[in-house]
Amino acid sequence: MADAPPDGRALFDTALGPMGIAWSGDAIVAAMLPELDATSTERRLARRAPTVVTVPIVDAPEFVQRAVARVQGVLRGERDDLRDIPVRLSGVSALHARVYEVARRIRPGETLTYGEVAERLGDRSLARAVGEALGRNPVPVIVPCHRVVAASGTLGGFSAPGGAETKRKLLQIEGAAAASQLGLFGG
Repeated sequence: MADAPPDGRALFDTALGPMGIAWSGDAIVAAMLPELDATSTERRLARRAPTVVTVPIVDAPEFVQRAVARVQGVLRGERDDLRDIPVRLSGVSALHARVYEVARRIRPGETLTYGEVAERLGDRSLARAVGEALGRNPVPVIVPCHRVVAASGTLGGFSAPGGAETKRKLLQIEGAAAASQLGLFGG
C-alpha cells in the first residue's frame, strides 16, 4: 500500500489572480479565492491550513496538480463541474455538508436560489442556513457556492475576497444562463 502524500498547501495562478489550495492525504481540504495579491492570499490560506507548509505547486502531489489545472481551466471559461475532485470537509456540520453536496451538483452556467437549495434539502425554511453554510465554504470553486443566488433577482451574499463582484465574475466566466436576469451585466 502506497504512503499518502504529505499534507501541504500551495499557491497557483488563475485568470482571477493567485489562488490557494491545501490538501490532506488524498483530498483537498481548503481552497482560497484570490486576495489583492499573492502575499495576502498566502496569509489567508495559512490561517485556514496552519499546520502544513507551503510548497511550490510543482511539488504538490499529482492529484493536487490535476485539481489545480482543472480549476484554472474553469476560471478560463472551460466547462467542468469539478465534482470528482476529492474533498474532505472535516469540521463542518452535517447540514453544511449536505448544502455543499447540493451545490456540487449545480452545473456550470446554471444557478439555484438559496430557497431552491433548501427545497432540495427537504425544507424551504432552511434558506438562511443555506446562505450561512455557503458563506463558510472551505473549498470555493470546487464547491461552487457562487452558483447560488438570491430569489430577489440579485446575486446575494458572497463572503470571498471581492464579495459580490467576485461572484459576478465567476458567473460571467461560466456564462451563467440566469446572469442577465440577475443584473450581472450592468444596471
